[in-house]
Amino acid sequence: MNDSRFYKDRPTDGFEEKIVQVNRVSKKTKGGNKIGFSVLTVVGNKKGKVGVGLGKGPEISSAIKKGVLLGKKHAIEVPIINGTIPFEYTIKLGAAKVMLKPAPKGSGVIAGGAVRSVVALAGIENVSSKVMGTKNQASNVYATIEALRLMTQRYNRIKSRAK
Repeated sequence: MNDSRFYKDRPTDGFEEKIVQVNRVSKKTKGGNKIGFSVLTVVGNKKGKVGVGLGKGPEISSAIKKGVLLGKKHAIEVPIINGTIPFEYTIKLGAAKVMLKPAPKGSGVIAGGAVRSVVALAGIENVSSKVMGTKNQASNVYATIEALRLMTQRYNRIKSRAK
């Protein structure tokens, strides 16, 4: 029953989405409280493309749509070699410190919730990771995306030198 005819509002561009965090925010105004939502979503096609977006809106559904659009717009390409990342990478971004290590075939994704969502939607099948520093999921997601982006740049530099 997973036919695209039944999902008219869903785009069929191969991207999957995962909601990492939903925050209810309120603002005091003259007429009372103005309530809104901010949703952190991770989108990826499981073939090396992954992005993250923070959507804000008066309803959760509109915030999710905005987050998905932002994630697709700012998606990055991740190098995947034999189902894992090319080399170990540790990053400190704000309070978040994330370490990503390549893992042998068959070990699976060994990662916490925030890192797992990014790495799994990128299509990386075997990776070992450790989150140090903060428990804030948003910070950890942003640190993981930045680590993958910097890893891609380093991998491309090494590859271009080898030619």
